[in-house]
Amino acid sequence: MAVIHLEHALLPDGWAENVRLTVDDAGMIAALDKNASASGANVVHGVVVPGMANVHSHAFQRGMAGMAETRGPSADDFWSWREIMYRFLERLTPDDIEAIAAQAYVEMLEAGFTAVGEFHYLHHRPDGRPYDNPAETAERIAAAARAAGIAAVVLPVFYAYGGCGGRPPGRGQIRFLSDPDLFGCLVRHAFAMARRGDVAGAGVAPHSLRAVTPETLAAILVHASGGPIHIHAAEQVKEVEECIAWSGQRPVEWLLAHQTVNERWCLVHATHLTAAEIEGLAASGAVAGLCPVTEANLGDGTFDAVSYLGRRGRIGIGSDSNIHLDVAGELRQLEYSQRLRDRGRIRLAEAGQSNGRRLFDAAVGGGAQALGLQAGALKSGSRADFVVLEPDHPALMGKRGDGWIDGWIFAGDAGVIRETWVAGVRRVAEGRHSHRDETRKRYAAALNRLMSP
Repeated sequence: MAVIHLEHALLPDGWAENVRLTVDDAGMIAALDKNASASGANVVHGVVVPGMANVHSHAFQRGMAGMAETRGPSADDFWSWREIMYRFLERLTPDDIEAIAAQAYVEMLEAGFTAVGEFHYLHHRPDGRPYDNPAETAERIAAAARAAGIAAVVLPVFYAYGGCGGRPPGRGQIRFLSDPDLFGCLVRHAFAMARRGDVAGAGVAPHSLRAVTPETLAAILVHASGGPIHIHAAEQVKEVEECIAWSGQRPVEWLLAHQTVNERWCLVHATHLTAAEIEGLAASGAVAGLCPVTEANLGDGTFDAVSYLGRRGRIGIGSDSNIHLDVAGELRQLEYSQRLRDRGRIRLAEAGQSNGRRLFDAAVGGGAQALGLQAGALKSGSRADFVVLEPDHPALMGKRGDGWIDGWIFAGDAGVIRETWVAGVRRVAEGRHSHRDETRKRYAAALNRLMSP
């Protein structure tokens, strides 16, 4: 058992002072007391909020961040970016994948994320052949997460086709491809890693309706074993049009009609929805996995968070391509996208409600749900995952309560985060991860090799 004393903390029933946590050997909060003595405890000064789950990450893409910003000969969009991504991954070795993932996870922890859902589709050798250990790259992801100390939920991705209706895949996709039998092997390995404690959890991730058929989707969902189910849906207008041409329905419309979409599901992006789809997704209890910074970077479009949250829809936030890692930045981009579209301010809070607190509460709760973790709140029975904000940062000075969160999200920078704790262990102190230097050195070696002629 460890005992931690928090000076100021956001609890499920509001802000509290002098909170004493008793944390068991598994990193779970065994007891929580308010207005408690600090005697004999590890004292944490500052403003403590629950840790945020990153619901959607492709860790290897951190290595290509900033590489796709040279204008091409024709219109640049998601599809042209995807071709650059395919070229980048052609040379990645398992060592590279582990080094890049470790760097991404260290940065996530420094940015305020305490857990990550790794939407893992880079399974095979560059020529498409499985490694001798088919789960080689998943094990490298797990090793990177353990080294960084982030709670990782590994979501093996099923990818078999190149378009809706079972179109053949392209050359750039050969490292992703599986049949249901091989995929079952990958999923069983992921759940075995979770049982051993190598990762925090596991689930399944049919890549998108472009990458499955109805038959293969049904075949792979039997492997979910009660874990989370994540799928890309309606990120791009072209994807929506392709799905309509194939099935007569839009992607989210098709999923709601043909699958039991419920609290275990996370529909990633869900950018282009009709009013009926918004209503249906909100009613399902599933989480919309929003990645506002990546969606802006790729020019995807704007999710209608005003309508969706107005119907009590559940959201999580993810960093997706890992172009920039920042909890506050994702939430700020989400709110600002609504302001730009609607030409108004404070779009996602209700009357008299703190906008930052509204966004934070929605994303922290939805994120924990999407990853199937007992997290997202400081209470008995939850993981001891939390972030410590610096009250003396200029963005937080003079503020109290929800004002701290407003200051962090809308006026802060990376310096707001003083500490990050995962399962009762401090991983970031004074804004720096304990393994920052050695992780960055290994990352630099990998990138220098990959970028060489």
